[in-house]
Amino acid sequence: MENTTRTRLEIIPLTKYIGAEIRGVDLREKPDAATLRAIYQAWLDHLVVVFRGQELSQEDLVRATSYFGELGDIDRPEKHHPKGFARMLPGIMLISNIRENGEPIGALPDGEMMFHHDMIHREVPSRATMLYSVEIPSSGGDTLFASGYAAYDTLDPQIRSRLEGKRAFHHYNYGSTQKGDGRGTEAFSEASHPVFRTHDETGRKAVYVNRLMTVRVEGMEEHESDRLLQAVFDHAEKPEFVYTHVWRTGDVLLWDNRCSSHARTDFPSTERRLLMRTTLKGSLRPQ
Repeated sequence: MENTTRTRLEIIPLTKYIGAEIRGVDLREKPDAATLRAIYQAWLDHLVVVFRGQELSQEDLVRATSYFGELGDIDRPEKHHPKGFARMLPGIMLISNIRENGEPIGALPDGEMMFHHDMIHREVPSRATMLYSVEIPSSGGDTLFASGYAAYDTLDPQIRSRLEGKRAFHHYNYGSTQKGDGRGTEAFSEASHPVFRTHDETGRKAVYVNRLMTVRVEGMEEHESDRLLQAVFDHAEKPEFVYTHVWRTGDVLLWDNRCSSHARTDFPSTERRLLMRTTLKGSLRPQ
């Protein structure tokens, strides 16, 4: 049986630097040990893995997340949970623009989001995020994933030298989709991490700052910090380092927050969008 499962497994790279589709896996059933090792290695190699055509219950999603590590908690204060969160099992965040009595039932309901790393504003950020699509609009709402490895490896040596060993400060308002949009709440989280993060499993370095949440480089004059961060953001978001995922119903994505950032494109506010998100707990502070 194990050999049959391994034979069916296909790993198809989606771009040069990031993304792979994995075929032959039904996430409702735990893969055998050899298959799970192959999937895990593909995730480390490609940063983002895509499973198409899945049909998961909440219980299935929690179980599938656990194949890759310990389930994380929801990354916002409980008093700011949208009403739909009460319908979810512990550890599942509802991402949706669907409204009941004028109020969104889920988090991050509308519009685009700039590139960011999930939970970089925490002292110990999530290791990974899993996202499962239940309802998808006819267009838009795509997710762009950028390789932090590729960005680091190809960064201007002068910029890299100036920022090597430095730390950056990150801040996030819960409820806000864009920095400075005025829609944040009094609930926020902030933390300091290395500008370049060393992955604890692969040993590779990745750019670990982003346009949405990174405020400044610590110990640096504001004008120089702004100049260098802007240069890094622009470089890290170059199209050649990005995989754009066009969602279909039943897609499951797992991405590595230690070495990739992601963004969301806008979509019609008149069309329903609903996804379920889980995370994997981080075990180490970024180094």
